[in-house]
Amino acid sequence: MAKEIERKFLVIGDEWKKSAVGTLYRQGYLNSAKERTVRIRTIDDKAFLTIKGLTVSCTRLEFEYPIPHADCVKMLDDLAEKPIIEKTRYKIPAGNGLTWEIDEFHGVNEGLVVAEIELPSEETPFEKPAWLGEEVSSDPRYFNSNLVAHPFTTWDK
Repeated sequence: MAKEIERKFLVIGDEWKKSAVGTLYRQGYLNSAKERTVRIRTIDDKAFLTIKGLTVSCTRLEFEYPIPHADCVKMLDDLAEKPIIEKTRYKIPAGNGLTWEIDEFHGVNEGLVVAEIELPSEETPFEKPAWLGEEVSSDPRYFNSNLVAHPFTTWDK
């Protein structure tokens, strides 16, 4: 059984960009209920179907499968909840075999930049770079599935 253990933080400034190369992601939700999300996503010429369970602390069940790219694009265009999440993902080594994934959102979520790190356990220590801001791991507003219904540009800041 697959589990995802992830911590999520806001990002301060753009110092992190100096050592990062980005990849465009387009993703949508076929189901965004908090108990189970069903996501489709394209990453360059690849496509995936992902099913995630309810988040408890920083952990949840996650199952991901490759699917045909053309099928995914059609589902994004015709079946997925709108708006589609568009973001550029940057990967930066975090030491100890870990990786920071920094998502710079576009479109209706423009201005939001978050960093995530997947951990082997909730107790795994990791270094926090200077560009790391407030932790938002348990704030549901920052879940990608919630950014569809409540885009970042509509928030009272």
